Amino acid sequence: MRKRIINQLNQDASPVDESWLDLQRLAQVEVTSEDEVHPIEAALVPGFGQGWRASQPGKQTIHILFDEFQAIKRIQLQFHEDQQARNQEFVLCWSPDPVISYREIVRQQYNFSPPGTISEFEDYTVDLVGVKLLELSIVPDISGGDAFASVAQLRIA
Repeated sequence: MRKRIINQLNQDASPVDESWLDLQRLAQVEVTSEDEVHPIEAALVPGFGQGWRASQPGKQTIHILFDEFQAIKRIQLQFHEDQQARNQEFVLCWSPDPVISYREIVRQQYNFSPPGTISEFEDYTVDLVGVKLLELSIVPDISGGDAFASVAQLRIA
């Protein structure tokens, strides 16, 4: 008889998904700006903080530059805004060679309307091979307001 004993002590806790890439080990990150209280690590590293926030208003870009080519199957993004009503757009792109070309994965707009709609969660299943760079561009207010871009969470598997 084959037998396994599973840990029953922690059944109520959410399981840890070990398929997420360890970006601290596998990549460098470039940002156009960051608030020192909300660094980029707070969006990329589980348990590090409450997300990244730009230090200035307007369009912002995050580059994740992988040391080695990566195969990517899933990307999760979470945005949170509980202060200012606005219409935000983001564009997620990838490239096998950042010098030559970028390929768009998704372009999306949505509205934040505090106190009602304050969060946006996106979960994309993709089949990307040979990824050297992921780029996330955020226009926090497409009407040209003075909103600050932020990302609560960005996970890649």
